[in-house]
Amino acid sequence: MAGSGTAHLRDSDDVVLRVEDLVVEYKVAGGTVQAVSGISFDVQRGETLGLVGESGCGKSTTGRAVMMLPRPTGGSVRFEGREMTRLSDAELRRTRPRLQMIFQDPVSSLNPRRTIDKIVGEGLSIWKRAGARERVAEVIEAVGLDPDVVASRHPHEFSGGQCQRISIARVLALEPEIVICDEPVSALDVSVQAQILNLLEDMKTRYRLTLLFIAHDLAVVKNISDRIAVMYLGKLCEIGPSDEVYAHPRHHYTEALLEAVPIPDPNASIVPMAVRGEPPSPLSPPSGCRFRTRCPAARDRCVEEEPQLQEVGPGHFAACHFPARVEHGPRVPSVET
Repeated sequence: MAGSGTAHLRDSDDVVLRVEDLVVEYKVAGGTVQAVSGISFDVQRGETLGLVGESGCGKSTTGRAVMMLPRPTGGSVRFEGREMTRLSDAELRRTRPRLQMIFQDPVSSLNPRRTIDKIVGEGLSIWKRAGARERVAEVIEAVGLDPDVVASRHPHEFSGGQCQRISIARVLALEPEIVICDEPVSALDVSVQAQILNLLEDMKTRYRLTLLFIAHDLAVVKNISDRIAVMYLGKLCEIGPSDEVYAHPRHHYTEALLEAVPIPDPNASIVPMAVRGEPPSPLSPPSGCRFRTRCPAARDRCVEEEPQLQEVGPGHFAACHFPARVEHGPRVPSVET
């Protein structure tokens, strides 16, 4: 799959985040886990990039590496032209307010001992920002909650959806440029998911945010993302405009993810999936294409040569020696927003 090639990266002054050859490895008993293996992508100002893939593919690790939590093993992360990997701890601390993160579990990400106004205003207090109380009230109201009612209460008094709204308010308080959303709706009911996705879209417009939206559910990212990047076992295998990737998946793994999305139709025919089995261990990934052990189109070349991202359409790239030519059209349902 995608190696160190960066042909798919855009040369534009509007690119606010540029990641090149990002590598994140962990030492464990028995060897080294290659969580992220040389991926590259960029995000333009005001854009939403959806980063999708099954559990364990490295997408959450990628989001945390962009935040330098922890610092990546190798590669480059440039935010607004500054190389993040070379910043000192003090410089990184000053930069982080412009890079904020919404976490997967909305309840455990909030300090249970603090009241909501203290949670939302913590960053403002640390940086001694003027008008903190007014700003806290503004962002709490912006996410659909009444500041007079919730300010003095604690996280355990709220539902999961309300806690996620509070988490979003905490992020907005510091006026970030980029928000990394690490599966922010996966722990919520479907009806609440739609509300939070709508809220993120509204906040993106109101506060001029740029989003990196991480998810394993393709139906969730379909409408919220301008572009989609698909990960498998630490590698990028496809990236392109959202509608194009959904309608014309060119990598067989993307095709498999689309086939796996359930269709809300009791009369829909069940088509056996071509892809079977579990992902290989990241301790010892396959040679060549990492997806070849599960790919119905694998050939000898896939064993010997790692495919690089190549353009298969305008702004659409896939890392496959034998790209798929499947058109899904409206088959994939989306979370109603």
